[in-house]
This record gives sequence, structure tokens and C-alpha cells, in this order.
Amino acid sequence: MPQADQDRRIDYVEFTVTDMDAAKAFYASAFGWKFTDYGPDYTAFEDGRLSGGFHGRGVVGVPLVIIYAVDLAAAERSVTEAGGTVVERHEFPGGRRFHFRDPGGNVLGVWSDR
Repeated sequence: MPQADQDRRIDYVEFTVTDMDAAKAFYASAFGWKFTDYGPDYTAFEDGRLSGGFHGRGVVGVPLVIIYAVDLAAAERSVTEAGGTVVERHEFPGGRRFHFRDPGGNVLGVWSDR
């Protein structure tokens, strides 16, 4: 699917884990997920339909849903204009993203490779 067709759609989900090896073993065995390690503290997974990752930072039991945006600045403006609050911004290999809190208190992320 072209990037423009993915704009502002759920694209990725991250889970906080306390034992990376145990998490990988569980999801590989239970669902057949494949993993790519990015250092000792992060692994990405592919389940054949959705991508995501495991990391050791954050609150266990609270997945982070991440939305893709072609224009990250425009997405951030839309979030704040709609009543959301940006709580974090950062860059990572392959892109940039921000996390926001919606009016109901849910925290989500928006990322872009641009």
C-alpha cells in the first residue's frame, strides 16, 4: 500500500516487557511471530499483518498504539487542535514520532519516516 494510503492509520503497536527472551519465545510459539532485534532493549515483530515491537521502558500491560502520518507536523497540529496534548517527541533510526494524550486519557503515538 502506498504511504499516502497509510496516512493517519494505525500502523504499529509496542508492548513493554520485563523479559525480552521470554516474550519472544511466547509469541513465536503461540502465534509464529518473527523478530528482528535492534540492540538488547528492543525487538520488532512481524505477524504477517501488523508490525510492532517489544521494549523494556514504560508501564507493563499498557500497549502503545502508533499511527503513521505522511506529515508529522500536520498530524501534531491536528491532534492539538482536536484537544489532545503532546507528551513526548523523539527521533529514532528510521524516523521521528510524538506521543499524545487524548481527551479520555489514552496515550498513543504518531510516527513518520520523513
